[in-house]
Amino acid sequence: MAEQPAPQPASQPASQPAPLPAAVVVASNRAAAGVYDDTTGPLIVEALRADGWTVGDPVVVRDGEPVAEAIRAALDAGARAVLTTGGTGLTPTDLTPEVTRPLLRREVPGIAEAIRAHGTAKGVPTAALSRGLAGVAGQALVVNLPGSRGGVRDGLAVVVPLLRHAVEQIVGSDH
Repeated sequence: MAEQPAPQPASQPASQPAPLPAAVVVASNRAAAGVYDDTTGPLIVEALRADGWTVGDPVVVRDGEPVAEAIRAALDAGARAVLTTGGTGLTPTDLTPEVTRPLLRREVPGIAEAIRAHGTAKGVPTAALSRGLAGVAGQALVVNLPGSRGGVRDGLAVVVPLLRHAVEQIVGSDH
């Protein structure tokens, strides 16, 4: 009797990368005080989840030191990406870049520059006024996005496609 070839396994779909933890911090004095509901944080959460990240609800805090505390808490909880929204403008209460910078081991200026350039290229000249930063903190990438819905959408268009690669590079993964 002739030997039958071993059955071949059915082809498997390409495996999805393992979900990585992320966090979203909203810097808004008025939303934190309950004056209105924030609508930018949920946009970021939705985009991250659609890209396969594990992310809880946005944390809404007053601008300034509460933002730094929320970023530190996210890092301590193991977030590999922390995206903030708000507090990057020119008003006296916009302090997100100032409280983010001391947390960063290395800045990644190209990300923040690309976010600003994307907005201005879309015909939003005020995108150039964002002072947002991006950089490495621990084993995570922290990115400050603007506080407007349009600014968040423009920022996400730049950040989401590179986010997984960036956080893998932070821990030394190969290209």
